[in-house]
Amino acid sequence: MFTLQTADDVLRRADWTARSDGNGARGRSAHSLIRLLSCIVTFAFLYGAVMGSFRGLAGLPSWEWQMLFSATKVPLLLTGSFFITLPTFFVLSTLLGLRQDFTATVRALFAAQAGLAITLAALAPLTMLCYASTSNYSQALALNGLMFAVASLAGQMLLRVHYRPLIARNPRHRQMLLAWGTAYAFVAIQLAWLLRPFLGTKGLEVQFLRTDVWDNAYVVVVRLIWRAVFG
Repeated sequence: MFTLQTADDVLRRADWTARSDGNGARGRSAHSLIRLLSCIVTFAFLYGAVMGSFRGLAGLPSWEWQMLFSATKVPLLLTGSFFITLPTFFVLSTLLGLRQDFTATVRALFAAQAGLAITLAALAPLTMLCYASTSNYSQALALNGLMFAVASLAGQMLLRVHYRPLIARNPRHRQMLLAWGTAYAFVAIQLAWLLRPFLGTKGLEVQFLRTDVWDNAYVVVVRLIWRAVFG
């Protein structure tokens, strides 16, 4: 609850809900967008640094570089997933006759991203505690997957709060909400696989991106969960 309230407060401070006409409103909206993006990048950077600290706590070399790389890649993951999904969302909104509400929906989507990033940062101490309890790579990876799932759920809850007036005005927004969640999750999982590694594997040098052949991200996720649970 604290996280959702904090994210909602970020949204209000960013002045997205201010309503006025003319260039002044557009200027405030642009400024608000920058502030929200700064919030997303800052909190995602913080969690990324904690995420990459696993290599150091596991006693592996070059952990400083892994922390820096991970801190850089988590904001890339969140913003990249958002902007890759947004054009599809715009086209679907237009096809469903909801284009007039697109600006309002983008405001809600940015609020959800802010909530997701804030939740990740709030979970960072728990991630550190779990790192201190295990040096198992598969378990650490599954743990971070769980943290992202919890943060995504918080973001979706915040998104639904800001979508209520839109749904009340036009029930078709409910379909768009489901479409956004599905498309965003699909893109985010695949992009996370592209941006690996986030933790650093024992026996491999620290790299910003892996150079091996791509694999199916969804098959890999199932394998990692299986290894974490059943050893």
